Amino acid sequence: MAARKPAMKAIREDAGERLLVEAAQKDPAKFGELYDNHFERIYAFVARRMRDRDKAEDLTSEVFHKALANLKSYTWTGAPFGAWLFRIAANAVSDHWKRAGREPVNVEDPPEPSSGPEQEAVEAQARLFGLVEKLPADQRCVDLGRFVEQRSIREIAQQLGKSEGAVKQLQFRALERLRSQMESAYA
Repeated sequence: MAARKPAMKAIREDAGERLLVEAAQKDPAKFGELYDNHFERIYAFVARRMRDRDKAEDLTSEVFHKALANLKSYTWTGAPFGAWLFRIAANAVSDHWKRAGREPVNVEDPPEPSSGPEQEAVEAQARLFGLVEKLPADQRCVDLGRFVEQRSIREIAQQLGKSEGAVKQLQFRALERLRSQMESAYA
């Protein structure tokens, strides 16, 4: 009986978040609650990938500005709203590093340490978020639940009305698909 409470809570949270998104789509003034719910995680995501706190704050602001500007085109796919925000954030970070690579370097400034591996990791993560969005809906929902929301197999199974074995199989298939697509991207 105790195992059902977290799953029921997760289902209520998903339904509540969906209602918040729909309300914000009708009235952008209601976007504030979505912002409050997701700001810390999005800022932490961006800050881990930036050298400068000010740039991290600017990019986080840009993420929420883009989300608000494109909220009307957002469609609920069963994946959490936060996953959409993480995708916007990954793209914003990737775009930042691409722009930074094209900016001329002032000869009088000492060169900064190379951000090659760091930039490659950000770009790989942005590609991964794009590939996750292309997964079938049930696989995408399982992967986002497991790796973004850090839910247990049991919670996801109850949320989707599937057995734990079915959820494990969906997760396995999604990871295999992502692995093969990432390998072919690097080949």
